[in-house]
Amino acid sequence: MGSNGSFAFAMVKRAAVIGLLTLASACGVSYISPSVQKEVDGAPVTVVPMTMKSIAAANASTYVPRQLPAAFFAAAGTGGTMYGAGALPSQPYIPTEGRKAMDFRPLPDAARVPYRIGVGDVVLLATRSSGSTIEQLSGLLAAQNSRQGYTVRDDGTIAIPEIGSVALAGLTVKEAEDQLFDVLVRNQIDPSFSLEVAEFNSQRVAVGGAVNAARLVPITLNPVTLGEAITAAGGMAVKDEEFASIRIYRDGTLYQIPVEIFKDRPDLQKKVLLGGDAVFVDTTYDLDRALAFYESQLSVIEMRSAARAQALTMLQTEIEIRRSALDEQRSTFQALEDLGATDRDYVYLSGEVNNQARFALPYGQTASLADVLYGEGGFDTTTGNPREIYVLRGTNAPGKVGQILAYHLNAENAAALIVATRFEMRPNDVVFIEEQPITKWGRALQQVFPTILQAASRGI
Repeated sequence: MGSNGSFAFAMVKRAAVIGLLTLASACGVSYISPSVQKEVDGAPVTVVPMTMKSIAAANASTYVPRQLPAAFFAAAGTGGTMYGAGALPSQPYIPTEGRKAMDFRPLPDAARVPYRIGVGDVVLLATRSSGSTIEQLSGLLAAQNSRQGYTVRDDGTIAIPEIGSVALAGLTVKEAEDQLFDVLVRNQIDPSFSLEVAEFNSQRVAVGGAVNAARLVPITLNPVTLGEAITAAGGMAVKDEEFASIRIYRDGTLYQIPVEIFKDRPDLQKKVLLGGDAVFVDTTYDLDRALAFYESQLSVIEMRSAARAQALTMLQTEIEIRRSALDEQRSTFQALEDLGATDRDYVYLSGEVNNQARFALPYGQTASLADVLYGEGGFDTTTGNPREIYVLRGTNAPGKVGQILAYHLNAENAAALIVATRFEMRPNDVVFIEEQPITKWGRALQQVFPTILQAASRGI
């Protein structure tokens, strides 16, 4: 068929379609598809092209997204009470006895190991220079300026404002720095800091007996030797060294070093002590008296451990109760949400969208036109016209009540869809997409033919 023949066929086809539509109209049949008109119920409808400028104006409208209940942001929390070390037990009674041969049971060598941070220790986070980026941590600068440290709590953690709990117990200073480094990096804070232990409270050596000042000697980064521990207690207060001995209680075993031998042997003075050791300078040979001193020390330690265990159990119970209460509040809210018994803000989708529905605006943040469109499956370009995408929004501005703004997005060029990601939705907005022109014809014909056939059968 030549070009003239094709043109003639098209004209005949068009005339036939027009004739069919005319006949349908004569029979009182018409196809009406929704579109954006210039007014509705006498109120004007203003079409505003969706540009960066018009989007900025539209997004400037006041809107505060609804928030989830506080239960969704609360945590059960941790806490507890650190019991003090208390005073040393009373010095045992020292009877006067004659000279007896003293046993020499030296303290075994202990390996020098790095100090490990424990419960009760106080650590400081210090910057390497003034104006350090560690100042980004809320409240941390004030703590640094006042040299206020962070106490390692019963659960082995320290609490840093705005960051939360960080577990340090059982770690060396280097390992603790690495742990804090990872936490600060995960919170996007420049980890320019150094860690130091300000107070050593977790590991101590008890020194009592014939010394000038009985005390608890803390184990620090540098190991504490037997000679250093006695010096820290003010030295020995012994008149007759031949009747005196140094007794060390460790892990259920009692060791004894005569004072005369101790002073003559530097290797004994350099014996490394461990946390929990008890040193007693005795001027008698009554091991039972010395053992009573050590047993009283053990009783104090056991009482502290029992009190700490009880406090930790109570704390864990309280946390479980709080967690259960929070879970109940959250589940109750979720049930109300599922039943539609909570206030929500919605956007409505109409026209040639894959799912004509209402879209619930999210809690705590805004949603864009793209979120609404593609969160509900988008639209089919075979029926929907990408040139005619509208967001219909009413206005309550003085003098403009009842007027409607129709923000128009022409997405014939797919790159224009980036605009949809920047247009913020507001409650009760309506997203509308018109039909393709060919879709209107197709749907009109689908409805016309049955009507014409029915009319013909009745002789119209």
